This record gives sequence, C-alpha cells and structure tokens, in this order.
Amino acid sequence: MKTVLITGANKGIGFETARQLARQGYHVYLGSRDLANGQRAAAQLQAEGLPTVEAIALDVTDTESVRAARAEIGRKTTVLDALVNNAAITGGMPQTATGASVAAFEAVFNTNVFGVVRVTQAFLDLLHQAPQPRIVNVGSSGASLTLHSDPAWKYYHHKGAVYPASKAALHMYTIVLAYELRDTPFRVNAVDPGFTATDLNNHRGTGTVEEAGTRIAKYVLVGDDGPTGRFISEEYTPVTGEIPW
Repeated sequence: MKTVLITGANKGIGFETARQLARQGYHVYLGSRDLANGQRAAAQLQAEGLPTVEAIALDVTDTESVRAARAEIGRKTTVLDALVNNAAITGGMPQTATGASVAAFEAVFNTNVFGVVRVTQAFLDLLHQAPQPRIVNVGSSGASLTLHSDPAWKYYHHKGAVYPASKAALHMYTIVLAYELRDTPFRVNAVDPGFTATDLNNHRGTGTVEEAGTRIAKYVLVGDDGPTGRFISEEYTPVTGEIPW
C-alpha cells in the first residue's frame, strides 16, 4: 500500500485531498498541528469507510514537532511515496507593501516557506525509498509574477504583499528542488488548487474543496511520464494545466 503525508490535513483542501487519496488506496498520514483536531478528522474519514487514515501531530513551524513526526512515521514505515505540503496561513488582510509588518512576513513565511523546507528535508530520506516518489507543493495562481504584472489579468488589482510573496518563494523552492532531483524518479510540482472556498479566505472562494482536492491528488498520482518542476493551475489553464511563473 502506498503512503502519503499531507500537512494541514485536518480541514479544508488538505482534508479533502486525504479523502481522495484514501479512496485511491493510499495509507494517509494526516498531519495536524493540533493532534485532537487531526484525530477527529481521521475518525470522520474512517466513518466514511476509509480506514487507512491516521492522524499525526505535526506543526510545520516547529522543528522539534517535525522531527517527532518524522520519527513516528519512521516507526510505522520505511517508505513514504508522496508528500503534500498543504499547510498555509494568509497572515490576514490587508497586506500593503507600505504597511505590512515584518512580523506578518515572518509568521507567514515561517509556515508557507520555511515549514515546507523543514518537512521536505525531514522526510526526503523516506521519499527516496519509494519507487515513484511525488512531492506536491500547494501553490497559488495569485503568486504568479507574470500575471500580477499584467493589467489585463482579472485579479490584477487584488494585490497582497505577504501571502503572495510567500507562495512565490515556495514556487522558486519547487523549481530548485525539482532541478536537484531531476535525475531521479521524483516528480515535484507546485499545484494551484484554485480559488477555493475554505477557512483560509473566509469561504469567499468560488471553487469547491472537491475540485481542489482532485487537482492536488492528480499530481500525487501522476505517472513517470508526468511533469516535474512545473507550476500547475487547471483553474486558470484547464487544457495544458501550466501557468506562468
């Protein structure tokens, strides 16, 4: 049975991704900063007939928590087939370049960028043991530098200095990680789930978590001929899937 770790998986897009991958036969390690919340989420999926889901305490901003999660999962398996770096925060709005505090940048980057680095590096050894390892970093079309520079883009005036900057940094990390793993079976991609109605945006999004979960799960399930080092947004470009950085 293949295994996957999903960070921030006790609710929203991470939870739905866990559901969809469990349906595909994966054993899902459901990462949750609060273990009790993770256990409730796992119990809900188990009640739906998906027994291969278990909660793991994992705070991506805490190095010791990441190490403890790695040790716990390492006691259960010697192989991790996939990692979905989903945990993220927005940092609140508005986020003007002239007014956003350094503390806001630090908090958001600590989760959205440094958290991804912590988790990825901690679990890379288990991923290397998989025959077809996959890493999906949950990105955002709202962090496309190309689109944000285009006055014709429909979201051109929806600027934010903090959250989009963190996701743009995550995209760069994805490019470099994919490059370093280019001669291996890894497939590493940044995937935009779309503007999804979740707690992250006070449910202002126009897409559903089911759609978002499908988009992320697709790149966990991608074959050896699938893309790597790409920025995927099927909401923005449903035909080719790729979006400009």
